[in-house]
Amino acid sequence: MSTVVVLGVGGLGCPAALAIAEEVRGVRLVLVDPDRVERSNLARQILFSDKDVGESKAAVAARRLVELVPATSVEARALAFTTATAAELLADCDVLVDGTDTFETRFAANDAACAARIPLVHGAVLGWRGQVLTVLAGRQSCLRCLFEAPPPPGTVPTCAEAGVFSPLCGIVGAAMASEAARLLRGARPRWAARLHQWDALRGTERDVAVPADRRCPACGGAPEAALGHP
Repeated sequence: MSTVVVLGVGGLGCPAALAIAEEVRGVRLVLVDPDRVERSNLARQILFSDKDVGESKAAVAARRLVELVPATSVEARALAFTTATAAELLADCDVLVDGTDTFETRFAANDAACAARIPLVHGAVLGWRGQVLTVLAGRQSCLRCLFEAPPPPGTVPTCAEAGVFSPLCGIVGAAMASEAARLLRGARPRWAARLHQWDALRGTERDVAVPADRRCPACGGAPEAALGHP
């Protein structure tokens, strides 16, 4: 049984987890999120409803996924992903899906995935913009090859400050799930070494090449494999 660890059961993690469960029948999902459902989450976090407010996101999402896709094995972990919890949470992980909303957690996930040679699907949405990047640890570039480190505190607005275009979360979450499913099937991911970006305000999409950085402290600037792209 393949195991996918989903970090953050929010606007991206909810649709990504549901799509993975539907597309990869029999998959084991580990949902990692220390937060509780808030009323402000409901517009974009599709596994929750009014009656779930105040409950653990990971626990509610796990119950809902089993109701919707009974063949799925789901484990809820109400923990923060940190350097201290990474080894435990990534045990038996085949693909790591990161939909968290803090730079510190995103970089911790990138570094842990590179160290453990676990494929990582990174996704993010802020305002009208969204992005996906697949990291094939040891084979192609990683998040730190693109951004060396998290930005200084206060230089980039948070989701609470900038807002999030809710429909875009579903698009990006579905794209993350598609990448995870491809990886589980042994197929070529679409966005390894390429940052795919959406601009929902302008209705545009584009790819940005992410070359390996030979000085990268996370992946070591691993030589890029000749995977090609479909």
